[in-house]
Amino acid sequence: MEHNAVQSRRERYLTFFLGEEQYGIAIDQIKEIIAIMKVTHVPKTPPFIRGVINLRGLIIPIVDTRLRFGMDAKEEDMNTTIVIVEVDKVNVGFIVDRVEEVASIDSTHMSEPPKFGNKIDTEFISNMAQIGENVVMILNVFKLFEVDELISLDKMQQHTLMGE
Repeated sequence: MEHNAVQSRRERYLTFFLGEEQYGIAIDQIKEIIAIMKVTHVPKTPPFIRGVINLRGLIIPIVDTRLRFGMDAKEEDMNTTIVIVEVDKVNVGFIVDRVEEVASIDSTHMSEPPKFGNKIDTEFISNMAQIGENVVMILNVFKLFEVDELISLDKMQQHTLMGE
């Protein structure tokens, strides 16, 4: 018997909040989740690069995700978390307001992000997902950075490692 049902598959995403907005990152891109820790400022980096941390001997660039998304900076609190993601072989930490959960999302609950025209950059949003009452923006971590920003993050990691 032949049926044309759309093949649905479930994928797992770590969901987190920045302000009132909920975002998700595919769980297979996440290396680890850690509590906020002291970040060492690195001169001459873009404002959204908070600096670097030393995590068990690994130097990891840290991005203030709120600033990267054009939001206001926020004072860190007990919920502030760093989500470490591997982007093009470079480990990068993203500061988020709070981690929510690991959600298993059916592909049939995903939709393309809306197009707002050329003025608004939604390129880093790969999909929109419905989880209960919430709409979660699924991030494409590779699109969060320009190529030259990734190269500078990699150099920041290499340079700091060499300096120790």
